[in-house]
Amino acid sequence: MTYALTWLPDVLKSAGLKVALVEGWEMRGRGDMLAVRGVICHHTAGPRVGNMPSLAIIRDGRPDLPGPLSQLGLGRDGTYYVVAAGRSNHAGPGKWLEFTSGNSDFIGIEAENTGRTNDFPWPAVQVDAYHRGVAAILKHVGRGVECCAGHREWALPQGRKPDPTLDMDGFRSSVSSFMDGTAAPPTLIPAIETAPRGNGPPRVTLRRGSSGDLVREVQKKLELKPDGDFGAITEAAVRRFQRRKGLVADGIVGPKAWKALDALDRR
Repeated sequence: MTYALTWLPDVLKSAGLKVALVEGWEMRGRGDMLAVRGVICHHTAGPRVGNMPSLAIIRDGRPDLPGPLSQLGLGRDGTYYVVAAGRSNHAGPGKWLEFTSGNSDFIGIEAENTGRTNDFPWPAVQVDAYHRGVAAILKHVGRGVECCAGHREWALPQGRKPDPTLDMDGFRSSVSSFMDGTAAPPTLIPAIETAPRGNGPPRVTLRRGSSGDLVREVQKKLELKPDGDFGAITEAAVRRFQRRKGLVADGIVGPKAWKALDALDRR
């Protein structure tokens, strides 16, 4: 059975966000979700290392709670993982506004974060995607920013949940700015180098789906098989490299990543 929230990927993509579909997402859920009253924001309390290491738990659940545990996962690089198009077990007992049925009324977003001081502040690219994604969903379902709640705000009794470790009043203010069009436009990765190396031509920005000699160049630098196809293995290697170099681990080879890769040749 295909569930009702199949609009999620298109709505997120239309907001300029990166989206990854988790196999079987259209038919995954604890029953259908016909009306959406809002969004509840979570953090995973998962591992510190990795972009979305909690994805399998979100999809499959825990021994004490069957999955899916949210419709969406949000990686540290700002990628939305679409896990389920049906209802998910994310809310538990609680209340927000006049609503008391969290799983039936609210879409859940599990953002990857340990919830500890070792994972704070959150990556700016992840927080920006969180704001933009919530704004896009609320606009699509015709709800205002007041229909966005943190899990800790929803959960009863008070204090039952600590997530997310974000200032939710500030969070809603940012979401509102995206909904009313007053937010600053995103900083886009240049499509081509602005300061190319040496006398060579400027190199284009590479991402999953790219192919050709420049992809082979990246693969060689990262000690991968140089097949010229920028797939999942190459993307994962680029993300690992970016994390080591203190860059935004988005898996995209833009000007900053090119510069860091070139430095490998000078070691």
